[in-house]
Amino acid sequence: MAAVGSTGTNPDVSLLYEINGLAGDAPGWFDRAMAWIGEHGIAYAMVVLLVACWWVVRRREDAPTAVAGLLWAPLAAGLALLVNLPIRDFVERPRPFLDHRGLEVLLPGKTDYSFVSDHATLVMALAVGIFIAHRTFGLIGIGLAFLEGFCRVYMGLHYPTDVVGGFALGTAVTLLLAPLAMALLTPLARAAGDSRRGRWLTGGARPAPAAGAPEHPRGEEGSEGAPARSGDRANDLAA
Repeated sequence: MAAVGSTGTNPDVSLLYEINGLAGDAPGWFDRAMAWIGEHGIAYAMVVLLVACWWVVRRREDAPTAVAGLLWAPLAAGLALLVNLPIRDFVERPRPFLDHRGLEVLLPGKTDYSFVSDHATLVMALAVGIFIAHRTFGLIGIGLAFLEGFCRVYMGLHYPTDVVGGFALGTAVTLLLAPLAMALLTPLARAAGDSRRGRWLTGGARPAPAAGAPEHPRGEEGSEGAPARSGDRANDLAA
């Protein structure tokens, strides 16, 4: 364990002091904003991002698969947090402010262990799950996850390696179990989309037409499969 108030040659502790030192030079309102963002704000933003992504993908031709990815995102995040419980109890790493003096602690009262960061794990698992469904939204989520990690160190609550460990855990759980999760959730999303009560989930998206199938509805086609002409319709009405 590093000596109290000493960084030594440990780059983890040195980077902690570098990032957290920004809080000591920032105005109070900025520190309060960073504390709220790091504790609650980014988690709320991820929920909004998840809903926005669902609203976009629900009408795509592959809506059941995309929606299954979005369903997997919060499930993966919850599972990653459960996996983290024995890791934290095994490592038993104290919060950095308990071993190092001079840190600006923006959210006092945290007494649980530091490694791995729950917030970093949660947000990264959600971001990777969203990425499975939609790359653009997923990249935004990954960016928010990096901001979350920065905030946790800025607040004096975690070492940088706590955050990196959270990123790795959230990513690993989401990706490693994704094939099984998608195999189970995609049929459920497809079945829900085909039902009246669950059609809102996938927006009632219709499957793509089979290769070689006519593009026009049968009621608007002539006998040869081509669109009916206005003259033909007039003759039908006259008859």
